[in-house]
Amino acid sequence: MSPTLDHRYLIFNKPYDVLSQFTDVGPSKGVDTHRTTLKSFIPVPDVYPVGRLDRDSEGLLLLTDDGQLQHRLCHPRFGHPRTYWAQVERIPDASSLQQLRQGITIRDYTTEPAQVELLPVEPILPPRNPPIRVRQQIPTAWLRLTLREGKNRQVRRMTAAIGFPTLRLIRVSIGHLHLGDLPPGQWRYLAPGERSELFQLAYPSTHPLTKG
Repeated sequence: MSPTLDHRYLIFNKPYDVLSQFTDVGPSKGVDTHRTTLKSFIPVPDVYPVGRLDRDSEGLLLLTDDGQLQHRLCHPRFGHPRTYWAQVERIPDASSLQQLRQGITIRDYTTEPAQVELLPVEPILPPRNPPIRVRQQIPTAWLRLTLREGKNRQVRRMTAAIGFPTLRLIRVSIGHLHLGDLPPGQWRYLAPGERSELFQLAYPSTHPLTKG
């Protein structure tokens, strides 16, 4: 079964403190906790996130009503690249970065090798609301990490395991799909070329797809 252009595909720049879901029912007794959800930003019906971003993470969230593509991109065996910018406490040295590249043992699993580099300059980003905690005596650094797996809170646990806690985390790309200059809290439909790249990511060998 092939994906079609009848489906809807959009990206959203998820702000901090927003749940990656459209409804928020409390964990007990069905109590509505009134936390901010995607419903406050996206009026498109019947689309759902492909994967998720934690409430305290920001950046690119892909949404669609294409269930097959959603499955392909979320299933671990299809591991597709996701790139994050992580602001960490203190400045990692070369040895620490190499640990992240080789894989970190966290609880009962070891992470897959990752692409990791120290950004030479701080990226230009809108301020976070609320801002991160600042400790004047402790410098911070920005890392670019590209992973092909999505364990729960993986980036935060990886950097914490080597002694550099993550202060701010932003997903900037999924495969060839980039956040670009889309402002926080805004969404848009994918352009035809972006849809084609997305299909090629999800179906690399079985679907020679046309650009619509």
